Amino acid sequence: MPYVAPSVTAPEPQPILSHPTEAAIFLVLTAVPGAEAAIGDVLADASGLKRSVGFRVPEAELSLVVGIGAGLWDRLTGGPRPAGLHPFRELSGPRHRAVATPGDLLFHIRAHRFDLCFELAQRLTDHLRGHVEVVDEVHGFRSFDERDVLGFVDGTENPEGDAAAEAVIIGDEDPAFAGGSYVIIQKYVHDLRAWDALSTEEQELVIGRTKLNDIELPDEDKPPNSHLALNVITGPDGEERQIMRFNMPFGRVGVQEFGTYYIAYARTSELIEQMLTNMFIGDPPGNTDRILDFSTAVTGSLFFVPSAEMLEDLTPGDDAAASDTGAGDARAPADAPGDGSLGIGSLREPAG
Repeated sequence: MPYVAPSVTAPEPQPILSHPTEAAIFLVLTAVPGAEAAIGDVLADASGLKRSVGFRVPEAELSLVVGIGAGLWDRLTGGPRPAGLHPFRELSGPRHRAVATPGDLLFHIRAHRFDLCFELAQRLTDHLRGHVEVVDEVHGFRSFDERDVLGFVDGTENPEGDAAAEAVIIGDEDPAFAGGSYVIIQKYVHDLRAWDALSTEEQELVIGRTKLNDIELPDEDKPPNSHLALNVITGPDGEERQIMRFNMPFGRVGVQEFGTYYIAYARTSELIEQMLTNMFIGDPPGNTDRILDFSTAVTGSLFFVPSAEMLEDLTPGDDAAASDTGAGDARAPADAPGDGSLGIGSLREPAG
């Protein structure tokens, strides 16, 4: 789909395109039914809370991006959904599975200093106390020269400048939601013992890039099941369609948890979903991403990121009060596959 640039009066986006930072906190929350009005009030003041923390250390470049899931959007606004907003669609292939997990709100907090991220996360959750439950919290860190825990540079293919805005920001193709975006998150944990058992050359074939110099392998040397090969999507015009990834490593050495927090923004959710389909189902089917032999997705959620102006003016719809009975989710079943695969799952085998 050709990009249609927002008009000159389009609202300002949230700070999705902030520069890479050394620290981040990723918070995924679920909403208490009936708390929509209170949540809307906090979201309207979210930028003010960010300013109150960040103004003291401006050079830390604290930023906050808020995403809203399909179910909460319905209850919070009572209006139509953005074109690409729906519950995250679980992908179940013969070998790998991208699970769908709960998520009504996403807070993507970034700064050059972790203390600012932490204080903003604390203030947001304090204001939402009693109205939400934090279901996932990940503290990300920068590793050397933007490398993941597998040892490869992450984010090399991100577009820059105007191309980045074109890749991420909704334009006049969906004018009611111009200035917005979509974001999909997944938390991956890696089997580093199995990964480290590979030679550097074998690892490079899995990724599709050299490890030391971060150079893309020639097409004739790049396996069709390499991570890079399966994440290149071209449009009808032959041009590569792009997204923005702001992945960060995380981990806990005491429990041998080593992971990558995958967070991808795009102006259409369909593009990110196609990349994930290529990875988990295969392109062609069965040709799945080799990196998944060492990486397990344990979460998965999709959110709409409204413009900054829209975020400050979200108003619960007339049916919000009916959320206790589930009426606010009336549209959600239509998004679910017929096999019920939107149920919450895990790739980990049950104990015993």
